[in-house]
This record gives sequence, C-alpha cells and structure tokens, in this order.
Amino acid sequence: MDVRQLQGWLMEHDQAVVIDGLGGPATRRAIMEAFVNLEAPAVGAEDIASFGQILGCTSQQIRAIAQVESAGGGFTDEGRPKILFERHYFHRLTAGRFGIQSFSNPAAGGYKESSWEKLCLAACQDPDAAFTSASWGKFQVMGAHWQKLDYRSPIAMAFTMTRSEADHYEALVRYIVRFGLVDAVRALSADPETNRAFAKGYNGPGYRKFDYHTKLARAMR
Repeated sequence: MDVRQLQGWLMEHDQAVVIDGLGGPATRRAIMEAFVNLEAPAVGAEDIASFGQILGCTSQQIRAIAQVESAGGGFTDEGRPKILFERHYFHRLTAGRFGIQSFSNPAAGGYKESSWEKLCLAACQDPDAAFTSASWGKFQVMGAHWQKLDYRSPIAMAFTMTRSEADHYEALVRYIVRFGLVDAVRALSADPETNRAFAKGYNGPGYRKFDYHTKLARAMR
C-alpha cells in the first residue's frame, strides 16, 4: 500500500480526503477519524467461552491471561484502539530512508510521545511499514505478525481492532495458536510452576523479572 492507496482506503471508510499521494495534515486527520469507534462493544462471557473452545481451555484461563497480560481496556478515551508505535521497527523496515524523525529512529524509545500521532506521520510516508510497526489493542499484538495471524494486510489487522473488544481477544487467540502456545495455555493453574511455559512464550525469557508466572497463578485462584 502506498499513500495514494491509503487515501483511497480512507475514502472507502467515509473519510473526505483528496487522493494526491502527498499525505499531509488532512490525511493524518482522516486516519485519526477512521479509527474511532465510541460504540465498540465489550467482550462478553459467551465470546470468552467461544475462544476457550477454540483453544481447548477454560474461560478462567483466558481471563487470567487478560488480567495479567493486558493493560486494562483495549481502547483510548477517544475511542481508538490502544497502540504503541515502535519507531525503531519503522526505521528498520524502511531502511532509514526517512532519516531521524519522531516516527523513525534506529533506537527504541519516544514512548512518552503520542503513538497515534507518530503512526499517522509514518503512514503518510509508508503505510504498510507504519501499521506493521505498532502493537495493537488490549493485548498489544504486534502488527508485524499480520501475515502469520492470517490478516489480509497490516491495515486490515489494525482496523479490525476498532470493531469490538472481542476482536482484540481474537488476535490474542490467533497469536497463541500460531506461536505454539496452546498447550501452555491449557496448563495454566494456581501453581506458578505450571505457568512458566506460557509466561516465557508470551513475554520472552525476561518473564521472571516481572514474575508473570506467579501473577498468572494468582489470577487463576
């Protein structure tokens, strides 16, 4: 996707933009507006039970993951999915051709700045790289996984997160399946030792530093 195609996508999603390939302030505003959904429904007990059936686990196990591995809700007060834009991802994906910017830097950081503003700036340069370089929603699933998680494109994965909280859980379930964590989820219990496989698989080898396996055990009680 290039900037003109992004502008065409925005028009298809009820945003009044000019398809000029320039990606200026109007395009950035349109991106902001396109991703707002103030009526996105919360996840329900039936949704969680359905995801449990897919994974062969209990609703309690899914709720424990949600309690420990998410930072509260999946949406901002403005109605957009929560994101974290990773400027070093974008810099790497674009081979640094945009220089050092708020949205492009070989070093990670800049997390006190607005991720949505950086995303919009980056998308007006290279849309695919921009949507790939953010983590999305309640479980902060990285856009870089869009293809492995069977989304049509980076922006399709991103826009799915506007629809409902259940779509955030679906991204989590896809991640668990594709990254081979199903058995680890099924093993979650009130015993911290049974939780190490999931904690490590989901958070990396540094899981011990933040005691994720013990937090999961508390959530399972």
